[in-house]
Amino acid sequence: MPDRRPPRRRSGRPLATDPRAARETLLDAAVGLFAERGVAATSSADIAKRADVTPAMVHYYFRNRELLLDAVVAERLARFAAHVFGKPLPEAPAAQVVEVVVRRLYEAAALMPWMPPIWIREIVSEGGALRSRMLRHFPVSAAVRLAEVVARDKEAGRVPAGVEPRLAFLTIAGVAMLPLAVRSLWSRLPGLAALDEPMLEQHAIAVLTAGLAPAARKTKGRKP
Repeated sequence: MPDRRPPRRRSGRPLATDPRAARETLLDAAVGLFAERGVAATSSADIAKRADVTPAMVHYYFRNRELLLDAVVAERLARFAAHVFGKPLPEAPAAQVVEVVVRRLYEAAALMPWMPPIWIREIVSEGGALRSRMLRHFPVSAAVRLAEVVARDKEAGRVPAGVEPRLAFLTIAGVAMLPLAVRSLWSRLPGLAALDEPMLEQHAIAVLTAGLAPAARKTKGRKP
């Protein structure tokens, strides 16, 4: 009777499937673990275990840890930024532009839920392992465009005088991303566990657009 058992796979060689799919699986495993544990606490063996392959497979596709981190940033984290800023921002008032950015950000977070925790742990935090790599993919033109839109409306009196246009990008990132990044913490507090992503999105839009609305002018001779 012929032996029908599949041939044994030599350690370190890719599975007899699409090599691209195997590489994608390893990258997915890496970002998932980086979001949960952080880069420093995640080994190649951990990534291999999550991907259900041998540790030698990680080396086969990425050769060393530095190349793995390069690939994670270029092929995963940069994808998040491209989803938010890949399309041109609309020609519209500042509040509408900000709403578009927030909605795109939450769409991206729904597709790539690992990004917010990686963002705060490995990019925003001092000493973050992925900070310098991610800076190469920073959407400079989008940040400049946001600043220009807010500055234009501020000059026209449609934005409060105290708003600093150059901080528009950072303000949106903080208000919209931070609640997603630290959800495991604040969801333990009384009354907050029921908050879901649509609620967080609407909250971010309301806070940010209200902050761009000019203060109501009092009419002379009338009581407030």
